[in-house]
Amino acid sequence: MNQQFNPPVTELQPTSDMRRRAWATPSIRRALRFLVIYSVLVLLLYFALRNAPFADIWNALKGLHLSQIGSLLLINAVVIAAMTARWWVIVRAENPSIPFFALVGYRLSVFGVSYFTLGPQVGGEALQVLYLQRNHGLTFARATSAVLVDKLLEFLVNFLLIGIGAWSIVRVGIFSGNGIQLTLSLIGLAVLLMWPLFHILLLYNGKNPLSKILFSQPFIHKKNKTIRLIVVAERMASSFCRKHIGALFLSLGASVLAMLGIVLEYYLMINFLGMQLGAVQIFAALTSMQIAFLMPLPGGLGALEASQVFALGAFGQTASAAISLTLLMRARDILNGGIGLLLAGRGFKDKIG
Repeated sequence: MNQQFNPPVTELQPTSDMRRRAWATPSIRRALRFLVIYSVLVLLLYFALRNAPFADIWNALKGLHLSQIGSLLLINAVVIAAMTARWWVIVRAENPSIPFFALVGYRLSVFGVSYFTLGPQVGGEALQVLYLQRNHGLTFARATSAVLVDKLLEFLVNFLLIGIGAWSIVRVGIFSGNGIQLTLSLIGLAVLLMWPLFHILLLYNGKNPLSKILFSQPFIHKKNKTIRLIVVAERMASSFCRKHIGALFLSLGASVLAMLGIVLEYYLMINFLGMQLGAVQIFAALTSMQIAFLMPLPGGLGALEASQVFALGAFGQTASAAISLTLLMRARDILNGGIGLLLAGRGFKDKIG
């Protein structure tokens, strides 16, 4: 006669180890990570957008024709594509399989992180390195060197634009003062703005200024992993400048194209809003906008509005016209940054899923 085995009741109860294994199943882990990532993104968007003047933005947009909005969106897309192309050409010089459109998504993600967080519109560079390392198999040093060259070319052109704008500001008399003091200030500014060019020239000639500066500091440990990464990355960047001079100039051309797109977009915004400004005045007002974005505030919040009211007010424009201009900029940046954050969240979810 068969005897039925009845295990003790305690053996049928789930143990703590069994509960841990249940929570550790892949589907539950993915769900939890998905929840955490998008909770952080939603929270970040909430704090960034809770004070955004959406009603005012809508009123400013309603004053434009669809063709005008379309032209601004087109120029914005060209600027993003040109910025991405600069980075893509640098990376592709030694990694031909890197797809362009993947880097477009990365660029928007980086902008979203930089725009909606504290800091002078930088800080997303670590995300650039992470994307190249995780998604395309580049080493941290190789990815960092590509980002280093990308930022140097970006700063080179942006600083050139700021230099022109600084001359324009002095030319139109926004700031008045002693002539000798202004001259000395402009000379100091010119030296500072030429640093990216000097750095690229030194890299091309096999010099590594950043590494030398770090090694000359007695309080810095030479064997620190971060320091070693920076040193190796700068050496790779130097090698790139010597071996891929064609790619370097092509990237520089993409950076110039992006700068021209920014200037054209600003000019069209001003004209669409009915403001009449000369070329020198436009460069002066544009430079005040760029300086505002260097403030350690999310999206230059407050600083952007103040800069445009001050600069355009000096040229006889009303405060309402200046605020309308900043609202158009906010609409553009919120669109770009929102898409970027969504792409960043989706990318990390797919990677850890």
